[in-house]
Amino acid sequence: MKSKKFIIATMVFGMAITGSAGVYAGTKLQKITAYLNHSIGFKVNGAAYTPVDNKGNTLAPITYNNTTYLPVRALADVLKVPVTFDAAANQVILGTGTVVPDKDTLTPVQYSNAQKEQISKAFANFDGFKTVYAPAQMVSGDAFQKAASSEDGVYFLFDHMRVNVSPRDYSYDYKGDTVKLSNGTEAKWYSPTSDSLFLTYKLDDRFVTISSPDKALSKAQLEKVAVNVVKWSK
Repeated sequence: MKSKKFIIATMVFGMAITGSAGVYAGTKLQKITAYLNHSIGFKVNGAAYTPVDNKGNTLAPITYNNTTYLPVRALADVLKVPVTFDAAANQVILGTGTVVPDKDTLTPVQYSNAQKEQISKAFANFDGFKTVYAPAQMVSGDAFQKAASSEDGVYFLFDHMRVNVSPRDYSYDYKGDTVKLSNGTEAKWYSPTSDSLFLTYKLDDRFVTISSPDKALSKAQLEKVAVNVVKWSK
């Protein structure tokens, strides 16, 4: 049987790196006409699997000239094969290599159908607050446990992180440090108690509050997760 690394190495990286076409202007790009092949399904270790991008959007294989190209980043993540991109050398690194992976690397949160239903029901408990917002990414090595409703919002519990989505600004009564997230959003770090640290920011008509109860995640890691809390598309 072919090894996982060999399987991943045969995939095309074109669907794996997030970025605008302008980033690659002037490079050795060749324009083609291809098709998104929605008829192909996936199984990983016997279980059905749907590849998604870093925002939780479903990815489809691309078929071109009788060859099918798969989303390598998503499949590498689910198969636990490291994949990195060396921008300086313009190289894809599969498995271990000379490029040291970023300690703050994120990975998509793979919600099961049952978990998605649980999340939707939690948001439905609030009149006028039914639109689902959820973390699409988590720090590599973390794991999603459950989602449930609280008195004034919905919380997502991970092994090393808690994410609250609420109509309330929990940071309002506390002094703190204002920061700008990578997407330009203004957020606030504050400590309601001496041994706690929370990050809150406004997202559309609600507020997102992120913390690491066991203190396993750094502020930098939580800020990276924060910009990947997104509204679920229908």
